[in-house]
Amino acid sequence: MRGRLSGSQPSRIVSYQRHAALKVAATGPAWRALCMGRGPAAGIWVHVLILCRPGLRSNLAHGAEPSRQIALIYEDLLSPTGCACGIAFRLARGPCRVVHAALRRAGVSEQALYDLAPVLELMLLGLLLALGPLAWVWLRNRSGGSLKRLQALSVLTLFLTFDLVLFGAFTRLTDSGLGCPDWPGCYGSASPMGARAQIAEAQAAMPTGPVTHGKAWIEMVHRYLATTVGVLIIAMTIMAWRRARRLGRAGGAGAGRTGAEGTGGALSPWWPTLALFWVCLQGAFGAWTVTMKLFPAIVTLHLLGGTGLLALLCVPAVGLSRAASQQGAAVISPALRAGLWLGLALLVLQVALGGWVSTNYAVLACSSFPTCQGSWWPAMDFSQALQIWRPLGLLQDGSNISFAGLTAIHYLHRLAAYVVVAALAGLWWRLGEVPALASQRRVLGAFLVLQVLTGLSNVVLDWPLVAAVLHTGGAAALVTVIVWCLAASRPGALRDGLPVARGEIA
Repeated sequence: MRGRLSGSQPSRIVSYQRHAALKVAATGPAWRALCMGRGPAAGIWVHVLILCRPGLRSNLAHGAEPSRQIALIYEDLLSPTGCACGIAFRLARGPCRVVHAALRRAGVSEQALYDLAPVLELMLLGLLLALGPLAWVWLRNRSGGSLKRLQALSVLTLFLTFDLVLFGAFTRLTDSGLGCPDWPGCYGSASPMGARAQIAEAQAAMPTGPVTHGKAWIEMVHRYLATTVGVLIIAMTIMAWRRARRLGRAGGAGAGRTGAEGTGGALSPWWPTLALFWVCLQGAFGAWTVTMKLFPAIVTLHLLGGTGLLALLCVPAVGLSRAASQQGAAVISPALRAGLWLGLALLVLQVALGGWVSTNYAVLACSSFPTCQGSWWPAMDFSQALQIWRPLGLLQDGSNISFAGLTAIHYLHRLAAYVVVAALAGLWWRLGEVPALASQRRVLGAFLVLQVLTGLSNVVLDWPLVAAVLHTGGAAALVTVIVWCLAASRPGALRDGLPVARGEIA
């Protein structure tokens, strides 16, 4: 279930802004069951915006049987698109245990957040999946030596990690992040096949809720891919340290020189070691994403962690590729290198802002471009937008985030995009002065255009899934390209666009 705004609804948005939300009184039997013995202050108020769910009030107040009413409440409580549709929940003291108790009375079972029973099966499955890429690397480079095999493995791991980032975006955007409500398996099983009964029970109670057969498979495939990438990084780390030890016994000549055997620190085994530590941390954030019910700050950090893993894997991949082809580093001016670092910093900030938009489901807060809600400066509440550590749809004081807060989240990302696009366009222009980085320049330009187009598509085409996934992938690709430029270059003096040799007067 993905909340969407049709092109015929701007008047409803205005109506929502003027009249805020419609409070639904606790008139149905399910509401009385939920609030029984709690008093008015402990009741659960559902704020239904006229925008997306005009029929929920009648469904809750009369017409649906009590178990179905409870399912509707719980479905929208857990559904992240509830915020995008304009449904927010303000829960008073201790409300969640009331909802869970009502669910148990309705016959819907709960699942522990952590169930380590399938850990060994998942580890073996990840190892089996990783054997394919490892066998391909070995067979393709049988006579290439350890350097060539390590280089091939590093590039392949980088490519599969990028695929993992894309599939993670697909998982989030299809609302499949809670497809399996426990971690690391699915209802204590290594695959959804072993949890068919539990998934069917949850899906019968909430047909469009967070747990369905399709969403469970999407979530578990994402975990399988993550485990496979983890195994490949372990193999890469072992190979890097074995090679470093072998070079150390031979005199340590390969560790710090350029050419066939080294490109300085890029060949250090500490790079894959750091990537291994990072992927373990990323796995922890993946677990917290599930167990903390799509907590926006955690999900955003998980997205940033995936982008950071790409950057960490890019450095050794570029260094090993240069060493295998005996290519030296491109010499660029200190000003251009500083510009690359500045561009990388702006990109990381923009990825964080974009993740904040996505995880708060604020994409549809502005459905037009270049204006937003018919204004160049719409009603916004930046104090709400910048409250970081809070549950989905709520503020730190437990109240609902307003539409003005969601608008501020969206517009902040849009304003930063103007700066980032201008900065990257300037870098693209300056890279034209460095023929050795022509490939990087072409890739940077292509992904920059893609990023602009997909960003506009998300707004004016009502957040299409393909454009949304490509927008996340484009951001990760831009970060990787900038790191590629940095790893493939070094600062130095230039004259007429050519490097000046040491000792020569520039």
